[in-house]
Amino acid sequence: MKWSLKLGRFAGIDVFVHWTFAILLGWIFFTGLGADGNVDAALRSVAFILAIFGCVVLHEFGHALAARRYGIGTRDITLLPIGGVARLQGMPENPRHELVVALAGPAVNLVIAAVIYAGLLAVRGAPVALETELLQGGFWARLMTVNVFLAAFNMLPAFPMDGGRVLRALLAGAMGRRRATQIAANIGQAMAIGLGAAGFFLTRNPFLIFIAVFVYLGAQAEAQMVELTSVFRGLTVRDAMQTRFRTLAADGPLSAAVDELLAGAQHDFPVVEGRAVVGILRRQDLVKALADHGKHGAIAEAMTRDCPTVDAEDRLDRAFERLQGSGCTAVPVMERGQLAGVLTMENISELVMVNTALEKSGPAAR
Repeated sequence: MKWSLKLGRFAGIDVFVHWTFAILLGWIFFTGLGADGNVDAALRSVAFILAIFGCVVLHEFGHALAARRYGIGTRDITLLPIGGVARLQGMPENPRHELVVALAGPAVNLVIAAVIYAGLLAVRGAPVALETELLQGGFWARLMTVNVFLAAFNMLPAFPMDGGRVLRALLAGAMGRRRATQIAANIGQAMAIGLGAAGFFLTRNPFLIFIAVFVYLGAQAEAQMVELTSVFRGLTVRDAMQTRFRTLAADGPLSAAVDELLAGAQHDFPVVEGRAVVGILRRQDLVKALADHGKHGAIAEAMTRDCPTVDAEDRLDRAFERLQGSGCTAVPVMERGQLAGVLTMENISELVMVNTALEKSGPAAR
């Protein structure tokens, strides 16, 4: 994710922290100082927040490692002030597999809470109660409470929380993924409206209103995504790829890219060395390179090598997920080891518009 600092790589997954996280820590520190300027209290507050977000990272690793079990990779995990985000390369379509992946995160929080409880019980020799006041009390008891809360909150049956995915997985076996998503999204949006109303009229809590907006938009996005991928059903990359395209030589000057850009409607160009595809020159990269080096700069220095390739016979929904997750606007399409086309977001959008129009026209017009 842009504007993020890499913390490290664990279990083969890169972990980042967004720069806005520093704002949260600063706010916690100065709030902890209070009127008396107690630095120790402020540092303890920061340490507690860091411990919470350590648990959030473990929660996201729960999802990531469960998804890996079903052959689904994780691009990265990013810490934000509102929580953590594990960018999975997709979700299992098998409802039982999705159920396992969705439950893995909250399960990690419950395991953490159980371990803390066992440790406190061993030290105190008496049952430990949840800390209802999170700003006071013992560090470990409060951390145990937070993990129980995180597990419970994430199990709310609303996208994008884990509970929304659990609900979809449970419904999908009986009515299919598309209809199950619609129902889970509707429930999530209704819950978001209720939370927003409670935050505005009852508690006057802006944070609750923010959560409501987050849940509503997340449910809407999930429903739209499933609707979109349902249009792709039965289609391959070949159905959407661009077959009339131009390539650029890696050792050529940027002036050649400018000529091709202005000569047609193509915005992103596969870059080749001989017959091998070595990258993509995106329009935004070309513009930046022109500003930095002028027309005589080298294409090889401006192109990106991070964009993946897809095969012409790949499922279009999977290719769309890869394209969306890569941050690239276009990817080369290969067939039998040779460059056969280019797949762009624009091509996919146009295919969706055409197929949607044909669905509305009825069988006779197709």
